[in-house]
Amino acid sequence: MKIKSNTIIGAIAGDIIGSTYEWNNVKTTSFKLFTPVSDFTDDTVLTMAIVDCLLNDLDFSKTIWEYGRRFYGRGYGSHFKSWLHNEVRKPYNSFGNGAAMRVSPIGFAYDNLEKVLKTAKMSAEVTHNHPEGIKGAQAIAATVFLANIGKTKQEIKHYIQNTFFYDLNFTLDSIRESYTFEVSCQGSVPQAIVAFLESTDYENAIRLAVSIGGDSDTIACMTGGIAAAYYKKIPTSIIEFVNTKLPNEFIILLNEFDKALLNE
Repeated sequence: MKIKSNTIIGAIAGDIIGSTYEWNNVKTTSFKLFTPVSDFTDDTVLTMAIVDCLLNDLDFSKTIWEYGRRFYGRGYGSHFKSWLHNEVRKPYNSFGNGAAMRVSPIGFAYDNLEKVLKTAKMSAEVTHNHPEGIKGAQAIAATVFLANIGKTKQEIKHYIQNTFFYDLNFTLDSIRESYTFEVSCQGSVPQAIVAFLESTDYENAIRLAVSIGGDSDTIACMTGGIAAAYYKKIPTSIIEFVNTKLPNEFIILLNEFDKALLNE
C-alpha cells in the first residue's frame, strides 16, 4: 500500500521521527530524521483510532480502547494502560497530552470551528476529562483547523492566546536549554504550537519540535499535524519513510480519510 494522504500523515510522521529521540533527547535541529529504530508509537495508534471514528461514525471511547488493546506496547502512559485493562471505561481526570496528541484528524474533518471544538472535547473527555486535558485537545484541533483554512500565523497565535490563554510569547531558543520531559498539556501544547509558529516548512517544524527535547514524539506529532495543515506539503522522502513503518490498515484509513475530505 502507498500513502496518498497529505493531512493526518503530518502528525504520524512527526510521531515516527520523534520516537527515536523521546528517551534520547537532542537539543539541536541537526539530527537524523530517519533511523533504524524509528517507529510509530501510541500517538499514531490513537490518532488512527480517531480517524476510524470520524470515517465510520464510531464511539470514541470504545474505539480508542480497542485500538489501544490491539496495538499494545506502543508507549502508553500508566493511567492509560490502566484504562485499557478495565472493561468499564471511565475517564481518569488527566491533564496529560494524550488527548491532544491524537486530535489532529478533527481539525481537518470539519469546516466549522464550533464543531471542531465540540468534537475535540468529546474525543478528549473519554479519558482526559480534566479541564486542561480538554483544553489542550481543543487548542491543537483548533490550530489545525485554522491552519488548514488559510489563517496567518499571527491570526492563529492571536486566537489561541485569547481563547485558551496559553502564553505563546516565548521562543524555542529561550527554553531549549532548560526544557525537560513534560507530558502535561500545559507544558507541551504551547511548545508544540510555537514550534509550528517559528517554522519555515514542514520538515523545519518537525526539527524545531524535536530540538527542544522532552516528550519528543508527542510534541512532534502535535506540531506535525499543524504544519501539514498549514504548509500543505510534506517532503516525499518523509512520506516514503513513513510508508515503510505503518501497517496496511493504517495506510488504508489514511487514504480513505483524505478521499472523504476531497469528496465533501
